[in-house]
Order: sequence, then structure tokens, then C-alpha cells
Amino acid sequence: MTTPLRGVVPPVVTPLTEAGDIDVPALKGLVDYLIEAGCHGLFSLGSTSEVPYFTDAERDTVLRATVEAANGRVPVIAGVMDMTTKRVIEQARRAKALGADGIVVTVPFYALSDESEIADHFRAVKAAVDLPIYAYDVPVRLNRVKLSVGLLIALAKEGVIAGVKDSSGDDVSFRRLVMANRDAGSPLSLLTGHELAVDGCLLMGADGVVPGYGNVDPHGYVALYDAAQRGDWEAVRNEQDRLARGFEIVFAPRGRSGDVTGVGAFKTAMMTRGIIPNNVMAFPNRPLSEEDAARVADIVKANGLVD
Repeated sequence: MTTPLRGVVPPVVTPLTEAGDIDVPALKGLVDYLIEAGCHGLFSLGSTSEVPYFTDAERDTVLRATVEAANGRVPVIAGVMDMTTKRVIEQARRAKALGADGIVVTVPFYALSDESEIADHFRAVKAAVDLPIYAYDVPVRLNRVKLSVGLLIALAKEGVIAGVKDSSGDDVSFRRLVMANRDAGSPLSLLTGHELAVDGCLLMGADGVVPGYGNVDPHGYVALYDAAQRGDWEAVRNEQDRLARGFEIVFAPRGRSGDVTGVGAFKTAMMTRGIIPNNVMAFPNRPLSEEDAARVADIVKANGLVD
């Protein structure tokens, strides 16, 4: 990428066949749908893509199909999450070979690293793979490790990272990061994963959003972002409120794991809208029950996303 990553960059859902295999035609169709809706980039192999559940070969299939379908129309950044630095570098090299425009890197997990070791981890990945690195700040999945503002700005000044995908939900920290980034000359693209507070994050100075719900309603997030670029903050707030009402789908499933209530709800809503053919989840997760799926469909309909 020759320009900073900005705008709406959804973490692309991975459609699966009824047998649980990667549904390549459905994935390519989804990529077309997101790009035609006006999305500015795509994040493949993130949490919403169900990346932890896939083998390396399946990861390759997902990324290859995404890059082929995007066909240079928008940048594709690829998650290279793994437990330790050597394994991340291996994933990153695979992603580069498959045509990714950038890579998304977390702290090591299972391994219990301190901040100096985390810094060396990012430096080592950058030294090994010549692609822009986006630090993925998602403590809920990473031993509750939160990337500090000081660490991120230091790595930016060194040229190690090009941006941050902030899914911490910590708005105080995000505001501090925005201000520190501005003071440093804005070396980082700052993308929020806080999809119910995109309006506030853009007002703070975020460069864009990585919304899982953007798979369900990409046009809404593009409209929100475009309104922010015009400075029409009333329109931004109204669109964010509309999106928040639709996001109620994740609260419809009852008594299920977080991956199922989130991604399972997204897939069910996408199935209801005809974007993907089914709501099959990666094993061992089961799709929503008929009762939960009906509640999701009712919310989708109530928000005007289907006739």
C-alpha cells in the first residue's frame, strides 16, 4: 500500500459449506458485495473470519480467494495470528506470497510476554516480512494484554507498524492514542473496532472502522463514514443509531459462546438477507438454534434490511 489505510475495512466473514469446508464461491461473492457497497479495504483472517478454527491450508484458501476476488480494487490486509514470533513470521510469509497488502499482528499468546518482549516480537516480524504491519489490540483474546500508547507510538516512530486496529473497547486509551499519534506527526492509521461508537471515534480522529456488523450492513458504515468526511455529524449520529439498532442481533442468541453470539448472529443475518447461503459455523461451534435465528431475522426485518 502506498497510502494510509482509511475508511470502512470490514473483517470478512468466512462462508462455509454445509459440510464445514470453505465455501470459495460464496466468499468471493461476499467480497464483491462488500466492495460494491463502497468499502475501502478488507480484513481477511480476523476474529470475525473465525481464523482460530482453520488449519494453515484453510487460511491459505480463505486469503487466496479474498485476494483473487478483490483483484486490486481495494487493499486486503491479512491476520497472521499465532502463538509465538516464529509462527507469526511463518504465517506472515504465507500471507505475502498469497498477495496480502498488509498484515495484522497481535501480541504472542499462550506465551506470557512482557512489554519489551512484545516490542521485540513486532520488530522481528517487520524485519522478516516487508509488508505494512497493523497492530491488533484485542485484550479479550490475548491474556488480557493491552497494547500501551507508549509502545505503539514508539513502534510507529521506528517504522515497525503502520497502523492499529483497536478492538480493546477502551475509549480513554484510544483517545490518548489519537492525541499521541497526532503529536508524533500521525504516522499511524488508527482503525476502531468499536462498531457501536464509530461516530465518537471518528470525531476523536480515527481514520476508519473495522466493523464485524459491516458484513451485514456495509452500506450503513460507508454512509456513516462519508457523512463524517462531510462534517455532517447529525447524519453520522443518526446512522450510528440505526446501525446500533441492527446490532441488537448479537444479543438475540441465548446461552451460547461469544463466538457464536457474534459471528453466528452475523452469519444468520447475512443468510436472512441472502448475502451468504447458510449460517454454518466453524467446528465445534454450532449455528444458532431455530428460535435464536428467528429472533435475529425479526431484528433484521424490523430494521428494514429485508422486504
